[in-house]
Parts: sequence; structure tokens; C-alpha cells
Amino acid sequence: MIRTLYMTSALALVAGSVAAQDPAEMNFNRIAAFPTWKNMAEGEDTQRETSSEIIAATADGMTLVYTDSPLGVLGRIDITEPANPQPLGNIDLGGEPTSVAVAGDFAIVGVNTSESYTDPSGYLGAVNIETGEMVGQCDLGGQPDSVAVAKDGTFAAVAIENERDEDLGDGRTGQLPAGFLVTVGLSDGGLDCDTLNTIEMTGLAEISPEDPEPEFVDINSLGEIVVTLQENNHMVVVSAEGEVLNHFPAGAVDLTEIDTIDERGSLDFDKTQEGRKREPDAVKWLDDDHFAIANEGDMDGGSRSWSVFNKDGSLVYEAGNTFEHALIQIGHYPDKRSDAKGVEPESVEVGTFNGTPMAFIGSERGSVVGVYDVTDLANPVLTQLLPSGIAPEGFVALPDRNLLVSANEGDLIEDGGVRSHVMIYEYQQAPAAYPQLTSEGADELIGWGAISGMVADADGVVWAVNDSFYGYQPSIFKIDTTQTPARITDVIRVTRANGDAAQKLDLEGITLDGEGGFWLASEGRTDRVIPHALYHVNADGVIEDEVGLPAELMAVEKRFGFEGVTLMDGTLWMAVQREWADDPKDHVKLVSYNIESEEWGAVLYPKATPDTGWVGLSEITAHGDHVYVIERDNQIGEAAVTKKIYRIPAAEMVPAALGSDLPVVTKEEVADLIPALQAQGGYVVDKVEGLAIFEDGSIWASTDNDGVDDSSGETFFWKVETETQAY
Repeated sequence: MIRTLYMTSALALVAGSVAAQDPAEMNFNRIAAFPTWKNMAEGEDTQRETSSEIIAATADGMTLVYTDSPLGVLGRIDITEPANPQPLGNIDLGGEPTSVAVAGDFAIVGVNTSESYTDPSGYLGAVNIETGEMVGQCDLGGQPDSVAVAKDGTFAAVAIENERDEDLGDGRTGQLPAGFLVTVGLSDGGLDCDTLNTIEMTGLAEISPEDPEPEFVDINSLGEIVVTLQENNHMVVVSAEGEVLNHFPAGAVDLTEIDTIDERGSLDFDKTQEGRKREPDAVKWLDDDHFAIANEGDMDGGSRSWSVFNKDGSLVYEAGNTFEHALIQIGHYPDKRSDAKGVEPESVEVGTFNGTPMAFIGSERGSVVGVYDVTDLANPVLTQLLPSGIAPEGFVALPDRNLLVSANEGDLIEDGGVRSHVMIYEYQQAPAAYPQLTSEGADELIGWGAISGMVADADGVVWAVNDSFYGYQPSIFKIDTTQTPARITDVIRVTRANGDAAQKLDLEGITLDGEGGFWLASEGRTDRVIPHALYHVNADGVIEDEVGLPAELMAVEKRFGFEGVTLMDGTLWMAVQREWADDPKDHVKLVSYNIESEEWGAVLYPKATPDTGWVGLSEITAHGDHVYVIERDNQIGEAAVTKKIYRIPAAEMVPAALGSDLPVVTKEEVADLIPALQAQGGYVVDKVEGLAIFEDGSIWASTDNDGVDDSSGETFFWKVETETQAY
């Protein structure tokens, strides 16, 4: 078995990963996002689940085709204008499409028609991309997974997985029928089914040799096919004629500085996994002798990495923990997958842009694309990290058009969330637009996410807190906004006086106390035994005082509590997110707490009336003669309407007694944040939750990435452009 030991210091930087870049350099930036539901025909139910998974492009790079398993269709997109992709409609395939490649004018599609795991079936179809006509069909004798077309267009290779039933036998391999490889000749892009050749894979792997499950295939310019047997942790190289040229185990890695505990609500990268099998998913040839694999894992593995192998079986490069660490630094670590496979690298694409050979590594759970310069195959250099939609599954590189495309399978329609998208990136002479916030360069490996409340300090420093997603690790992050991207340089853990982590907090607000410490606001949820409260902490994060809500507020409270806190003339002001039981419709409380007298009061804030969903407040900040708030709806993408900063005259912030008739303040719009959110080329996210205003009036805003749970993990952190600074 091939096994490598990989260790790296958390202090080490990933070379070139997210460093500030020379504007003259070439970088990939996202320019468009196409929601796949738009390919449905008029009158169809667009609320059905849809998904973009494996994607390919026509030879001229003007049309994209992708598999959509939930709908059982092949989707098509016109990218003649890549920044303005247009729907070309879906093609019904009469089964579940699993993969697609392009040969001439035809999409070569693998379609699963299996009735059961024990009776697998499927076909390889040739579809005229322009007309949508199925012009050829070959019975494959099993359940297809991956499809590749030879570079000279003479044949296609299909991995017949015949996947196992994970509900049987503890989900282990050893469930027949076994998988195999198929090749089919192509003539002018059409299928020649008489040439179909079945290549057995049994007896090769050390793990379950009787039950190989071919996962992914790719073909080099010599016509040699490389096949991953993911569950068997094995690689096979086959000639175009079907001869097994070589096969070998994918090996294992000893991982250090990783998190292996999920559902804990904390990021602790101090664990080790020894002998972690790679169990590769996607594979792509880098040249005629070398290929790259994405080590997603399945039964026993997932090394959270990617590797380069020579076809003779020798290991050329192993990323170890460096790819995952790079995602940790930009806030894309999926903590709920810690006990499984971490960031789960699943997909690989290759392409040469501007003379530089590149590999693109997709993290399924981190929703990030890593861009590597692979000029030196033994020492790839991570040059960029690109934000993707949820769960990138497939990529296609179009160097002739300076484009990269990702297909993202995640569709959260059932949860009211973001839909599946195809993302388009352009290789352009411009600075990298993402990330906007990173912990790269800190003295330790700092994981972060779910940024909520913020407050500005001196010297360009913003302090920010995370919310209840990391309930076992409430934290205060020190952010240097004078660097590009902005950098988290330190973290303060919020603790009790005895040194224990202050669990059961839902931090949504932070403000300076004027004495080196902070006041923190916890939104709270009584149904989860998380109190609505204020906490006074010192410079080391130790809680020195806890202030619960008075009976008058608790009598009318709902789960939507304090979203932000600010200090003005010795009084703390907190924004309540949504209406409580005694509030008039479309009005929410701004609650006051006088620190010295311990008196409570409130005023009412008039918020927008939504057409869909709800509108609430998510931050409050005092500056000069005004108090600023973020007012937002809970809508995503094209449905988003309200993501705005408003200000209230400070003179109107005169609290009335709780339970009395509260005065209603007036508001003035300062900035609409939707254009800034659209500028990243993706969809508009819902949770704009952080606001910080410096003494000079410059305004910074941020979004909450939900801890990368049912989220793309993207955090937007930017200086808000307004006609005038805050004053």
C-alpha cells in the first residue's frame, strides 16, 4: 500500500493562496451565476428540485450542457455572452443522467435506468445539442457513472459503477453485481454500439476485489484511460483496446492539525488521523504520464486532499492538510463534516491559461474551487480560492475563452434556500475579488465563520463575534481592515471566570466598553435554553458581568432577540430583529439599558413591509449624530429586496418605559447593499449582519455564512460606498 506522512505547521502560509495580489496579474473572478431552474419550460413547476452536476461544453465554448439528476434531463446554457448566460432548455432523457461529455455536435450522456441495486441498468446516449434529438443509444448492461470522450473523438469510456446499497451490510462493498469499464466507438460524434467493449475490473483491488466500483474516468492523448475505484481505494490504467496497463492502490495519508469532531460547534484543529485512505473520486490527466485525483473518501477514507500520481503508480505530489487549511483560513470549513471527510475534495479539472498549466480542485462541502499552478507537478502552487455555489460537482475549463465553469448540485428549495447554480469565472487582468476576509498570516491557524456583530476600533481594527453556530466556541475576532483582503489577525475566546468556554451563547452584537473590554449581545432562544442577555467581558474575553432581560421584556419575548448592540452616552442600545408579542405590525424595538442606573427602556423602529418572507434588523451602531441600523429581508438571489443601511437621528433615541406607549423614530436610507452583493457575480445572500463605522465615517459591512451549513460559505466583508461618509 502507498502511504505518505504529511505534516505542516499551522504557522506556515499556503504559498500565494490568498495574499494581496498585484492588480496587473491575471486572476479568475466570477462574472455570472445561472440558476438551473431557469431551464424549465414555461408552465413547469419551478419549485421542484433541480441540480447541475457534471458539465461539459461544445468545442467552440459557446454552449454548456449539464446533467440534472432530479429532473432526469440534460440542461443547456448559451454562454455566447458569458456574463449574461441564457437558458436553452432541458432535454428529457427518460432516466437519471449521471455524466456527460461532448463529441462534435453531440452530448454523450450516461443515463441510469436501474430498477434496483441488484438489477442495475443504463444506456449511453448521443444527443444533438442544438436540436435536443436523441440520435443514438447503447445498452451498457449496468449503472453508468462517469463518461469521458477521447481527445481525438474516436471513442468514449464509461465507468459502470453498479453502486452498492448503503443500507445493507453496514454500507460495505462486496455487493454484487460488480462494476466494470466500457468503451464505445464514436463515428462523427455518433455512437457505434457494435464496438462496445466490456473491460472487467474484478480481481485488481486489495479491498473487495470481487466488487469493484469504478467511479470516474478520463482519457489522455494516447487514448489511455485512467479509472478510479473509489470505494476500493484503487487506480487502474487501461489502453484504448481494453488492456489493463497498470493498477495500484491509491494509498493513505497521515493527517495532522485537523478537526475530527462534528456537531460540537467549535473549530479545533488539533487532531490527527493516521493511515487515512485517499479513496479518490474525480481524476484528470495532467499530461500523458500524470494524473490528479480528488481524495473525497467514502467508506474508510477521505484524506481531505488531492494528489498527483504517475501512471506507473508512483506518488508525485500529496497536498496533505494544506488544501483544507487554506479553506479554513477563508472561513469555508464545514464543521458539521469534521468526523467524516472535512472539506471533501471531489472534483478536478485541468486547463492551460495564458501558457500556465492549471488544476482546479473543487471542495464539495466547502463550496470552494482551488486554483493551482501545476507547472511543477511535484510542487503545485495554490494561487487562488474561488467561491462557488453549494456543493460544486463538475467543472469545465475553456482556456480559448479565458473561462472556467462550475456546476453546483446543491438545491435547497425544500428549505427555502438557494437554488442550484452554474457559476462562470473569467481569467482577467484584475485583482482577485475573493476572498474579502482571511485569517492567513495569523500566528496560529484560526478557523472562523458565522460572523455576526461588528464594531470599529482605532487603527483600522474591526472586532467581530460569531453566532450560536459555534456555540461551544464563542469568539471575538480582531480584523485588520488596512490590508487587502482584510485579515483576522487574532482571536479572543469568550470564557467564564473559571476559564471554561462560555457555552450557550448566541452572540449577535459587540461594542467597545471604552475601557479595553467589550459588551456583547446574545440573541438567545428560550426553546434551546440560550438566554437573551448582555455580557460584559474584559480584554481577555472573560465574562465579568451578565445582564438578563427584565420581566417586562421576557413576558413578550420571541426567539428573534437582540441583533446588535452599541454604546451611546452610557446607555447600551440593542436592535431586536423582529416583532415581539406587544409590537405593532412592521415595528420592532430598539431597547435601551442604562449601565449605571440599570434602567431599561425602548423606542420603536418602523421597518419595511415585505412581499415575501420577513424583514428585520440585524445590526445597530452609533456614530456622531445618528444611530445606524441594517434592515434586511430573508430573501436570496433575485427575490432579495431589502438589504439596506438606515440612520436614525440620535436626538430621537429617547427611551420610554417598557410597557408604555413607545415613541416611533424616523429613518433615512444611507445605502442599498444589494449592488455590492451582486458585484461578486454570484447570487445575493440573505444575511447581511455586521456593521462597523470608523471615526472618519468609513463604513464596513459583512455577511453571516451560516458556518458553511446549507450555505456556500461565502463571507462578504467590504467597505460600503456611499455618496457621503457616515456623520
